[in-house]
Order: sequence, then structure tokens, then C-alpha cells
Amino acid sequence: MKERIQKTIRRAQFAAAGAAIGGGLGGLVGKNAASTAAGFGALIGATIAEKVGPAEEFKARFKREKADEAAE
Repeated sequence: MKERIQKTIRRAQFAAAGAAIGGGLGGLVGKNAASTAAGFGALIGATIAEKVGPAEEFKARFKREKADEAAE
């Protein structure tokens, strides 16, 4: 359950960051572009969060295995 919550929070953080960046860049063009770019930015941010999560889990598992080998 803890992992699901962490995954959801990470996805929300990346989506919020993507929306902020997209909205800022789109705002340079106009109001309609800002809202559209914010939506795309949120989608891209959430997608990146889905890809980053497994990489972090793999790194943690690799470090744990290294620590176990060193203890032996």
C-alpha cells in the first residue's frame, strides 16, 4: 500500500511540474496555448514518472544486493 501511495505522489509531482513548465512556455504565445501546453505538460510529466519509477526500484535493488554481497 505504501508503494502505491508513493507511486501516486511521484506521478502527481511530475504531472504538476510538467503542467507548470508547459503552461509557462505556452503562456509566451497566448492564453489558449498556455492551457493546452499545460495539459500536454501534465501528460508528459505523468508518463515520465511511470518510466522513472521502475529505474529507481532497480537501483535500490542493485544497491541492496551489493550490500548483501559485502556482508558475506
